[in-house]
Amino acid sequence: MKKYVIEREIPGVDKMGQSDLSGAAKTSNAALAQLAPKVQWVQSYVAKDKTFCIYLANNEDDIREHARISGFPANKITEVTGMIDPTTDRG
Repeated sequence: MKKYVIEREIPGVDKMGQSDLSGAAKTSNAALAQLAPKVQWVQSYVAKDKTFCIYLANNEDDIREHARISGFPANKITEVTGMIDPTTDRG
């Protein structure tokens, strides 16, 4: 599977309470159950009016299908082609 970052523009998401975020996760999980094992949600980061979600999927079309079923936008989908972190300098 490939790794993707999905940018979702969701006005006010940064102001949502735990109950609203829990409901969003349930909605996403229900869509994922329909698409399993083609799409897996790793985690999401909440920012001002956006989320940045890390997903594993076979291709971008599977990500778009999750967005369609869940009702959450997938405004920008970017395939991750590598990773660096502070330990990368050690070779």
